[in-house]
Amino acid sequence: MNAPKGKYAWTATVGEKGQIVIPKQAREVFGIKPGDTLILLGDEERGIAIPPKAAFDEWYSRAFSGKDEG
Repeated sequence: MNAPKGKYAWTATVGEKGQIVIPKQAREVFGIKPGDTLILLGDEERGIAIPPKAAFDEWYSRAFSGKDEG
């Protein structure tokens, strides 16, 4: 089964210390490098999301820009 363009699915195993290894292809697609900090968003009903760093940068900029978007 082929995924739609730009859509991916990977698996990761949780180690004894609660750590996961992000698959190489995922790191390459999203430009994740050693030492990068990731944000994890959680919803008890929907699960965990790890948005791209660029999305977090945009949210951070909006939150602290001092400008209203309304």
